[in-house]
Amino acid sequence: MMIIDRFEGNIAVIECDEGIFDISKDLLPDNAAEGDVIISSDNIYYVDEEETENRRKLLAERLRSMTGGAE
Repeated sequence: MMIIDRFEGNIAVIECDEGIFDISKDLLPDNAAEGDVIISSDNIYYVDEEETENRRKLLAERLRSMTGGAE
């Protein structure tokens, strides 16, 4: 799984199982944001909308359980 960790100027820092790497922000769709799950096919990157939403829900649930349900 590849996740956009952050943007540093024109560079997107990507986190994946193998570690961290950088790609040009220009290779990502205009709507790509920090925390999005991305996939690539033939060196073209796409936001995996479904997996991104699933991941955000999971992280929100974890935060609620850590804070005792308080937001």
